[in-house]
Amino acid sequence: MKIKKLLGITMASLMVAVTGCGSNGNGTTESSNAGDDVLKVGIVQMIENGAFNDMREGFIQELRDKGYSEDKLEINYKSAQGDATNLNTICQSMVSDGMDLVCTIATPATQAMVNLNSDIPVVFVAVSNPVAAGVITDLSKPDKNATGTSNAIPVSDIFNLSDKLTPGVENYGILYNTSEVNSVNTVNDAKEYLEGKGIGYTEAVVTNSSEVQQAAQSLVGKVDAIFIPNDSVIQDAMPLVTEVARNNKIPVYGSSAVMVQSGAFATVAVSDKEIGAISADKAIEYFNGTAIEDIPAEVVPASDTLVNQTTADIIGVNISDDVKSTITFVTDGE
Repeated sequence: MKIKKLLGITMASLMVAVTGCGSNGNGTTESSNAGDDVLKVGIVQMIENGAFNDMREGFIQELRDKGYSEDKLEINYKSAQGDATNLNTICQSMVSDGMDLVCTIATPATQAMVNLNSDIPVVFVAVSNPVAAGVITDLSKPDKNATGTSNAIPVSDIFNLSDKLTPGVENYGILYNTSEVNSVNTVNDAKEYLEGKGIGYTEAVVTNSSEVQQAAQSLVGKVDAIFIPNDSVIQDAMPLVTEVARNNKIPVYGSSAVMVQSGAFATVAVSDKEIGAISADKAIEYFNGTAIEDIPAEVVPASDTLVNQTTADIIGVNISDDVKSTITFVTDGE
């Protein structure tokens, strides 16, 4: 039964369902079939990485905490494993499978789902610039049958953190993937900031993960620090960037907690689980009868300042006691 039919039914009367996951031939995961009176929620990711997985977990946990547990809805999760063609196929399957709502993690998955122009509402998680990405035209009055959360990257806060931790940077390397609009938009913000401050920068661009190590190596000897935007390709290859940066004692400022956990030196970032939970609350508003266009999209502010202690020790950065009090320290893999 679709959500329109379910709106008049109380929570107590909803029948049992939830996810049971298995793997299909495309390297994605999918759940078993739901009953007619069960809410069916699809979740789509372009790629598996720590940040996206935490967002998904935060989304699911919030649904459960608010009463939509295993006995009240089915979740059908699929990952495209980094393949754009597979992503489009997955989104089309969400439509043909009659999902009541689809949650999309980050920009590529959201674009793919929204561009289908289906009648299935989309709640997105962590789209850094929804308007520029074309998935919505007005955050306060959503259109295109989509709403959700934005993790606008606090570029100025990250560079201000760099001024505190590694003062005197005269030239930043900017490492990013040119095919992700979210990454390009953040890089443009970074360039504007640096140009306004009279600070130099050198770009190193990639189109796929196989180019990341060489691109990082190309910055050695040219830059004092490296900035990485919200980029799933670079994030997935962070161990390679970390190796290059640590060997050459270059601080890397990332855009997510997972980048720092993977060896980047520091960041100011949104909590990935928190932003997933906030998006889940928007899905619940829809389940409770509010139209998607009446559920404003939301920019979630960065709340966490993180430093990788292992990296700090390797590259030789000493952090003053007054700055330490504002930082959460992590080590590799935390």
